[in-house]
Amino acid sequence: MSLSAWLELIASGLITGGIYAVVALGLNLQYGLMRILNIAHGEFLMVGAYLTWMVQTSFGLSPLLMVPVSFALLMAIGVAVHWLCFRRLTATSPNLDIFEARGLMVAFGLMFLVQNLVSLIWGGDLRGYDYLTEPVKLGDAQFAANKLLVFGLALLFSGALIVLLKMTLLGKGVRALMQSPVGAQLVGIDTKRLHPLMFGIGLGLSGVAGCLLSMAYTISPSMGEPYTVTALIVITLGGFGSMSGALAGGLLLGVIEALGMHFTNPSLKALLSYSVFIVVLLLRPRGLFAK
Repeated sequence: MSLSAWLELIASGLITGGIYAVVALGLNLQYGLMRILNIAHGEFLMVGAYLTWMVQTSFGLSPLLMVPVSFALLMAIGVAVHWLCFRRLTATSPNLDIFEARGLMVAFGLMFLVQNLVSLIWGGDLRGYDYLTEPVKLGDAQFAANKLLVFGLALLFSGALIVLLKMTLLGKGVRALMQSPVGAQLVGIDTKRLHPLMFGIGLGLSGVAGCLLSMAYTISPSMGEPYTVTALIVITLGGFGSMSGALAGGLLLGVIEALGMHFTNPSLKALLSYSVFIVVLLLRPRGLFAK
């Protein structure tokens, strides 16, 4: 293989990994802070993708305009979902284990509800649109312009969340709750306000990921579930509660998949992902980048 071919292969993996990271960051925020294993996370990614597709094909607006709109809209939906579904579970569950089990069942219900609602509204056919499909040359390597844009925006949103959590007072409160929920509440951190806000930001990131995906790939009502599973693998790689670990884990998994599919068979993508997942669970159960 030539150097340009290696660059294109690794870049392809990094672009996919950037999407994985954005999805995983939102799910990691929800589970690391609130212990809500939101299995429906990928379905809201799918909602963001369909909304972007609808606006672009119906009104001819640039998908870039839908990036902040998708984040704001899915964030608002996330706050509403937490208030309607998970807030009551927090009050009625006697301990954390029961809360996690009940939350998982609620998330499964949300997954099927959202998936069937989207199928009812837009049908089950594959959808897509052309956006910045012209190639861009970087030296001897060649990349699709839309995929480079997707990668750049994925890194931008991932970095913004990490900076928010590390550099702001809000972020310090979130990290304190992840480290010691009881201790954080004793010093006055208000979980009744922080939990729905962070759950909403998590879903907002899934909406952004869906918007980015629609720029470069076809979409369908069944697209969300595989991304939820991949996000769980990424979180395991990076360490539960570690945002920078989720970013590094997403990029690493994307490169591993790209290299593995190139040297073996594209149909083995799921096998490669699950093999990495099992090996990390056995050898580094806290994650590769956990502190």
